[in-house]
Amino acid sequence: MSFDLSSDYFSLFGLPVSYSIDGEVLTQKYRELQQVVHPDRFANASEKERRLSLQYTTYLNEAIRVLKDPLTRARYLLELKGIKWDDEQSTLSDPVFLMQQMELRESLSEVREQSDPFAAVADIIAKVTAIIRSNTLELEALLQSDNQDDWMVAKNQVRKMQFLNKMISEAEALEAELEDS
Repeated sequence: MSFDLSSDYFSLFGLPVSYSIDGEVLTQKYRELQQVVHPDRFANASEKERRLSLQYTTYLNEAIRVLKDPLTRARYLLELKGIKWDDEQSTLSDPVFLMQQMELRESLSEVREQSDPFAAVADIIAKVTAIIRSNTLELEALLQSDNQDDWMVAKNQVRKMQFLNKMISEAEALEAELEDS
């Protein structure tokens, strides 16, 4: 049993370094690797082999977590290209996007006052989902570029999509709250 814990996550699964990945292939490769390194297989092995098994399993689980999620995969791709993330210092300076976010948040805060709050939430979710879909296509093209300026635009796209995903989560939570009351 030997893994290169310094290899990138794509190489670990034998996948090309790309934003677009086949989720079924990823899952299948994960299962195959998990069977090889799972700690249960090393219960009677030496201390060193058990420790390595645990390290490999941890690395494998982190790799699948990152590659399965489109946003963490995009962040990881950008990190591989040398783009650094500082989530504490990150601010968006796109006034159009910020205005759009404010309007969506306002709409979300007014849902309970609507004659059909469920339709209002569904409308917000549909709008945000459409924006995410559009941004995903743009993000995919930017991540395929060899131009560092495009990577910085991609970084901003990822940050925008994080806001949008949070908006979807909040809208879904509000929808569940409405169903419970």
